[in-house]
This record gives sequence, C-alpha cells and structure tokens, in this order.
Amino acid sequence: MYEISRLLVSFCYFCISLKLSMNTRSKIEEPVAKEFLQFNDEFADSLKSETRRLQSAIDQIQHAVGKHVRPLLVLLTAKACGKITDNTINVAVLLELLHTATLIHDDVIDETKERRGLPSLNAIFDNRISVLVGDYILSSALIRAIKTRNLQIISIVSNLGRDLSEGEIKQLETAEESIVDEEAYMQVIKKKTATLLAACTETGAICADAPAEIIEKSKLFGEYLGYCFQIKDDIFDYYKNEDLGKPTGNDIREGKVTLPLLYALKTADPSAVALYMDLLRKKEFTQEQIEMLIAFAINNGGIEYASKCMKEYHAKAVDILTSFPDSEAKAALILLADYIIERTK
Repeated sequence: MYEISRLLVSFCYFCISLKLSMNTRSKIEEPVAKEFLQFNDEFADSLKSETRRLQSAIDQIQHAVGKHVRPLLVLLTAKACGKITDNTINVAVLLELLHTATLIHDDVIDETKERRGLPSLNAIFDNRISVLVGDYILSSALIRAIKTRNLQIISIVSNLGRDLSEGEIKQLETAEESIVDEEAYMQVIKKKTATLLAACTETGAICADAPAEIIEKSKLFGEYLGYCFQIKDDIFDYYKNEDLGKPTGNDIREGKVTLPLLYALKTADPSAVALYMDLLRKKEFTQEQIEMLIAFAINNGGIEYASKCMKEYHAKAVDILTSFPDSEAKAALILLADYIIERTK
C-alpha cells in the first residue's frame, strides 16, 4: 500500500511538472507563435528526399525532434530587436539544420546508441548512412545560408562550422589525454555549444537590422545562455532520470570530465584525487567505478559548484537584456533563459 501511495504521489508531481513546463513553453512561444509555425513547416520541407533510404533516415530524425531552443532564440531575438522577416525564418531553419547535422555526427563519434530516449540514427542504420545523412543535412543548411544573400550571416555560419568541429576535436583530446582543467572544459563548451546559441541571437539581431551595439549584445546574450545550457546538460549526467534519453554517467563512460567532477578533483583530499585520477586514466570503466566517480563528484560539492557557475552566466545573460526595450519578446527571452537552467530534461 505504501509503495502504491508513493508511486501515486510521484505521478502527481510529474503531471504538475509537465503542466508547468508546457505552460512555460507556451508563454515563451507566444510572441512568435505564427512565425514558429512557419519555421516548423519550412524545416520539415527542407528535409525531404526522393532517395528511399535517405528519406527513411529523415523520417526517423523527424520522430526524434528536440526542443527547438535555437530557432526560438533566432525568432525572439529578431522580434525583440524590432522585426521578423522571411530571412529570419530562413536563418532559424538553417541553424536548426546545422545543429541536427552535428548531433548525427556526434552520435557516430561518441558511438551513442540513444538520442532523446529513442534509438540514434547510427543504431538504426549504421555509421556510413549516418555520416552521409549528416552531410546531406549540413549541405541543406549551407544552401539556406546562401539564400540569405547576406555575407555577414554566411560568414557567421561558416565560422560556426569550424568552431563546432574544433570543439569536438578539443573534447576528444581532453578525454584521451585525461586533461583535468576547468579552462580547457570552458573552451570546449564555448566551441561546442555557446558559439551556436550566440550565432542564433547574433543572426536574429542582424535580420532585424539592429545597430552594431545591439547585435554584439545579442551575441553575448546567446553565448552566456550556451554556457548555461551545456553546464545544465552536464549536471544531468550525475543523476538517474529515464526522461533524459541517455544513461547516467554517459560522459564519464566516454572519458569526458565535466564541471562537477572537475571541481571535486581540484578541491578534494589529494589521496582521494590520486585514486580517481588513476581510474580516469585507465579509460575502461565498470558500472561500479562510474558510480564511484559520480558519488565522488556529488559528495565533494561538484553539483553545487556547477550550479553556481550556471546561475552566474544566467545572471549575466539576463542583465544584458536590461538595455533592450520592454516587449513581449524580451520577456519571453528572459523566460527562455530561466527555462534553460530550470528544465528537468
């Protein structure tokens, strides 16, 4: 009876959390609801092929659609800066295509078999098909970039592709060489996550013909949100939650030392640090060893430290928006910043 009651209480909390999440999402989308529907239609249209196997893979991608945080950032920033144009929709689509391509390639590199709670593309097909599908989507993004006829946007997207690749290689390097350094970690998440969100807000402002000062502030706002987003994702890896769509301890399993564990290794007793560093250098982890590393990070204040850093970046991001005129779009951007650090998956 006690177990049934406990499960009922848990279910009620889940329903309340889901309702609150949906309400927040609706409020975030509201100022750009019409344009967001247009984005969804154009994004779907841009992922079509007459090649049977390619279309089959695309259908699988469409089933595993994510939160679309990046296109929302483009649209809301443009609206907060004055206007949304056809080019704004185009940019929102191309950046989401680029993001989708990088996720497919990441899953191949990391040998990940699950994405957003569903089998990853490389688990359903194979690495050959997955790489080619990623390349196809990347090419589709570049075609969209050219259609903007804006050299500034084309330059941002081109540099973004390089940054994302550099970030992935830097992450592989730090994992393979067991580099335990917070500065190196921040460089990785800047290249892998922050630059993409910065590109979303920067191009959104450019599409609205915002002044150079506002474009630069918009870019910095997106960068700070990128740090928040990645640190939050890294914190998730230390807790069991089936809704996350990836197993707990996955980063450690792949040799990635993220901020909570970095902090513990920097501040804990030296004898304990030596033991866990030895584990990390061996690369091959049992489930018990992964759980030991997770517990070590949690017990030595790693989660609290990472949360503190995330909240500091969130405060910096929101502070930038104080110089923007009050509007529904600005309020939605603040809500989106709050959602990024408060989300449960």
